[in-house]
Amino acid sequence: MQFQRDEQLYERVFAESSLYFYRNSSRFSDWQAVVIYPSRNTEQSKIYPHRSFLNGEQVTRIYLDELGDIRSLPVWVALMVLTTNEDEQATEEAKYLLKRSQRETPQSENNAIIELLTTIMVYKFENKSQREVESMLGITLRETRVYREIKEEGREEGREEGREEGREEGEKSLILRQLTRRVGELPQQARSQVESLSLEQLENLGEALLDFTSLDDLQAWLAK
Repeated sequence: MQFQRDEQLYERVFAESSLYFYRNSSRFSDWQAVVIYPSRNTEQSKIYPHRSFLNGEQVTRIYLDELGDIRSLPVWVALMVLTTNEDEQATEEAKYLLKRSQRETPQSENNAIIELLTTIMVYKFENKSQREVESMLGITLRETRVYREIKEEGREEGREEGREEGREEGEKSLILRQLTRRVGELPQQARSQVESLSLEQLENLGEALLDFTSLDDLQAWLAK
């Protein structure tokens, strides 16, 4: 997903994809890529050198503003389109998607949708408090604590300690809370592994866990 113009995006994507495929060719027989933009205006201007990839079947480009009415799209696709909506429209569409997900999706998936949707809205309305976002959407977010506010809480804990050790302890506390909310209660072994990570590794995990959907994702990350 590329929401800001990067004039060397394709150079980097194709170089890194080819290198990864080269190093793992024993595991994979092919590679494909999907690049998602809010609009065509975000795509880099120099695309001719990459025409064989872009005009073939290995690369798919998606422009969210060309997908049509957000209410006619699958819920997960609609959530991506929601990030491109103007604030007033986004509020109405977010309320609609909340009601729709409750009707159409299993409870476990619905919880993930609510968490992602509320995270999107907090980022869009970053000057509003959590309570104001709750009121706007007509829901309570106590059980879907959004990443941004939790992360700020962890940073504050680290700042209060006033030293590197305190910052590391604050980061550990933050990451463990995030993981518990995202994948459930952690087994002791996984918890111990997380607690043994360096500050840099904890910060990397803090970014990676946004894509986690189960404990298996955490264990796979730790194994690497």
